Amino acid sequence: MHTFEFIGVTHDIDSTLIVEEKWLFACHADDVPENGGVCVKSNQEQIAVFNFARRGEWFATQNLCPHKQQMVLSRGMIGSTGDQCEPKVACPFHKKTFSLVTGKCLSGDEYQIKTYPVKINDGKVYIQVE
Repeated sequence: MHTFEFIGVTHDIDSTLIVEEKWLFACHADDVPENGGVCVKSNQEQIAVFNFARRGEWFATQNLCPHKQQMVLSRGMIGSTGDQCEPKVACPFHKKTFSLVTGKCLSGDEYQIKTYPVKINDGKVYIQVE
């Protein structure tokens, strides 16, 4: 049994119904604000899911900001930077920025966050977890 929690809403679904090639149901696409994020929970791990509507893309990362060990990235601001317009998230507390593609810290520090592939199917958000 896999449990994903979404801001007070818990989805308990038998894993045989939601596992498809290691893709797990996280939430409904309508649950995630445009150009914003939410936090879902898989077992004991918090995952930030981002709907980057301006780019037409979805991203998922760990919710833990490694700078001060706080579960806050889902509440961070998303945007693009650089010549390549790399999508990024900024920690809402100390403004450390991380690539939503690679997880690399873009603020010049040695921090790294975990990223997850995301797909949308029939209005549902799936995250590929290990």
